Amino acid sequence: MLGLVLGTAAVAYGLDLATKEWILATMREGERQPVLGELLQWHFVRNPGAAFSLAAGSTWIFTILAAAVAVFIVLQLRRIGSSRWALALGGVLGGTLGNLTDRLVREPGLFVGHVVDFIQVWGFPAIFNVADIFIVSSMIAIVLLVLANIGLDGVRRTDEPDAPSEPAGDTTEPLR
Repeated sequence: MLGLVLGTAAVAYGLDLATKEWILATMREGERQPVLGELLQWHFVRNPGAAFSLAAGSTWIFTILAAAVAVFIVLQLRRIGSSRWALALGGVLGGTLGNLTDRLVREPGLFVGHVVDFIQVWGFPAIFNVADIFIVSSMIAIVLLVLANIGLDGVRRTDEPDAPSEPAGDTTEPLR
């Protein structure tokens, strides 16, 4: 499963990095380009905060949280025995590393860099990037796995106690 987690993370990270570099090379900050009319647009912004640009003055906190998430996932790698968990955790890892890279290397500086966002969908109140897509879709998958009681090992757990084994011999009682 290690290869599936790391492969998924590499795909997520690579796509995120490539699309951000493409936007940086082809658009000016604040510029909009329609892709599917009003429905989908590229709208290049630099996000100093979390989702919806919340807590813009606390960028360093998001850097620490992202690093903690990445370390936590890496520490769980040996426990993963399910391809569904491997894909989900790989998506979170790759997306988290994509946004963490922005926080570490982009302006205005180390630990406080602004994340490059550029995907705007009509009716949705935030502009986001490929890393965000991987993080959100993978977290939805994780919630579904947890709700289905599927452990990291891929085994479904139930709340029902194990059925008692049948004792040997005739244990029927007469009706009274």
